[in-house]
Amino acid sequence: MLPAIIVTFIVAALLAWLLTRVRGRWRVLDIPNERSLHTHPTPRTGGLAILAGVGAGMFTAWHQGYAIADTPTTIAVLALALVALVDDRHNLRAGHRLLVQAAVVAVLLYLNRQPDMPVMLLPFALLFLVWMINLYNFMDGMDGFAAGMAGIGFGTYALLAWQAGHMELALGCAVIAAAAAGFLLLNFPPARLFMGDSGSTVLGLLAGIVILQAHVDGILPLWLGILIFSPFIVDASITLTARVLRGENFWKPHKNHYYQRVVQLGWGHRRTTLAEYGLMMACSGTAIAAAGMTIHAQGFIIAAWSVLYAVLMRLIRSAERRKERKHETLRPAS
Repeated sequence: MLPAIIVTFIVAALLAWLLTRVRGRWRVLDIPNERSLHTHPTPRTGGLAILAGVGAGMFTAWHQGYAIADTPTTIAVLALALVALVDDRHNLRAGHRLLVQAAVVAVLLYLNRQPDMPVMLLPFALLFLVWMINLYNFMDGMDGFAAGMAGIGFGTYALLAWQAGHMELALGCAVIAAAAAGFLLLNFPPARLFMGDSGSTVLGLLAGIVILQAHVDGILPLWLGILIFSPFIVDASITLTARVLRGENFWKPHKNHYYQRVVQLGWGHRRTTLAEYGLMMACSGTAIAAAGMTIHAQGFIIAAWSVLYAVLMRLIRSAERRKERKHETLRPAS
């Protein structure tokens, strides 16, 4: 198993470095605007490094006798990455992207359907996977953030699958985590490379697939899988709901996510990213500890985390109000 992980990390890191040196028509830059947290044009093709790393890891694992991805999932990932690459260069309409994503997920679910799966679960799985694709894209807005979530989240699932004896799923998750870690060498604050939609949408799809697959295989209940990725799921879901209730165009770029608001409070990219890493590891550690508990104990843990998230959001709002009052006090009278 270890050779596949090492090869994945090296390929992802090497290609990420090469992508920072690309010039000419193949160089796709993320230009800062009023809704951006970064201040300098930065290449956003790092998703290619993650995909290449995962591909190299899959090939190495195959030589070791492990089939870590089925054909439908591989095709779905490549189709999603291709559309995302076009979007990174030409900025496709949100409706067109959503339609393609839904079609890719629907075909994937149809090809991988299980005879004993209740029909009622298919619409839920479709909505869940499409939402994971988009929320991961929404949350990819800070140096080192999305790659760190992938490294910690998929790394946690690799450990849980390995403990449960699901070696192919364990190796698959470890390969994804290694690819994210290799890319992170060039993405940690201050980032020299962004993953772009080709990285974030694919990672979102893979995270959703792993959460559902682990639940079906009895490795980890759905609600604990959601807890592992909750730093993304909670922030994106709460922010989107609030924007919809305010009548805003929720698909438009903005700086209303809680992690963005913390950066704007003066924490900066590095400090906020490290704090988010701590939150991610706490969520993952809790999920690992709760995996063998009763469903009632797990329900209590989820409730406790819900309260903690509410407290954290309240603290952020309170800090923003204090900052606003301070600015009002310092503003000269007209």
